[in-house]
Amino acid sequence: MGFLIAILVIGLLQFLHLQLLRLELPDRVQRWIPWVLVLLHLPVAFFAALRFVAPGTPLLPDFVRLLARMGFYFQALTVVHLFLAMVAEGTWRVWQRSEDRPEPEEGVDPSRRAFLRSAALASAGAATALAVGGEREAYGDPQITRQQLFFPDLPPGLDGLRLVQLSDLHAGPLIGPTILRRWRDLAEREKPELLLFTGDLVDSRAEELAPLLAAFRGFRPALGTFAVLGNHDYFDDPRPLWRDLEAEGIPCLENRAALVARRGSLLALVGLQDPMARNGRFMHKVFGPGPRPSEATRGLPDEAFRLCLNHRPSEWDAALAAGARLTLSGHTHGGQINLIPGVSSARLIGPYTDGLYRRDQDLLYVSRGLGVVGLPMRIQAPPELVVIELRREPDQGSKRAR
Repeated sequence: MGFLIAILVIGLLQFLHLQLLRLELPDRVQRWIPWVLVLLHLPVAFFAALRFVAPGTPLLPDFVRLLARMGFYFQALTVVHLFLAMVAEGTWRVWQRSEDRPEPEEGVDPSRRAFLRSAALASAGAATALAVGGEREAYGDPQITRQQLFFPDLPPGLDGLRLVQLSDLHAGPLIGPTILRRWRDLAEREKPELLLFTGDLVDSRAEELAPLLAAFRGFRPALGTFAVLGNHDYFDDPRPLWRDLEAEGIPCLENRAALVARRGSLLALVGLQDPMARNGRFMHKVFGPGPRPSEATRGLPDEAFRLCLNHRPSEWDAALAAGARLTLSGHTHGGQINLIPGVSSARLIGPYTDGLYRRDQDLLYVSRGLGVVGLPMRIQAPPELVVIELRREPDQGSKRAR
């Protein structure tokens, strides 16, 4: 059903786009426009159909995937072009009324066509500038966010523990080995005792994990490296990811926990499985039950301070049910492309977009992540590497003494 809806939406978009292009482009190229649109979308249709009929198949050569991605970019261009054309059309009609000019009885008004052509050229220039700026923001050095988080019940031995959270790396066609290595160097420079990956390690295929593991090989924080998978990690069979992470010495905490000892105190790292595990949409298989707090925390000692790795911030309630005092999430990319200043497009998927959130004494940190998905750009949502230091909050007597 989702596949058919996508085909209908793309068909409608391109029908509207065809009408617009016929207005904007010279008459001598009119007959070629439908054929060009069809050719642009053949790789997308082939790729989507194969993914739907035989998900996970490795039969597609890289050049077909590249052409399909170009077709996807054209969809984004289509949406922007149609939106700006609507704005231009409205502006033209207001101008016509203010000038009190009658509309032609038949045919296309030459002034309307000229106005839309000028608007298309101007919007193309603006879109190009936006894309260049968005590409620079996406592939520049990430913002390093440093947080000291205070908890009154933090065990004394965990006071001062320093960790780095990396989320949404999306290793794959848009994120290659060079940028992965740069992120590793930046993370290692922070000298964390723990390195935590909070999902979407790859873009869509299990083999995309290999360059990520190669980039981080040899980086061994004192207390270890741990991970959970995100929804993109379930776009293909996740079992190779579980296998390769564990082989690399990175426990993948899917509804399970790991105990870390530091100076006589215990930290419980609780990992919740992403709901995509039970979806079965891509592989027609179910790879798990989704988040199970009771299963993840079975047998944990009461004295252990609980930190939860939970890819989606919308599942914070599940993390709280697991007793998490601090939950680390990603998934939102901070909206990735935010065209309205101060407004995150991630609000469309939930209230937790990026940054720190609090419920009583329990905290949630939502990372904007490092990589990109879909379009190779970020706008007003720079990539983020999160450094957190756990601190024991002084008691009230100590505060008064100060």
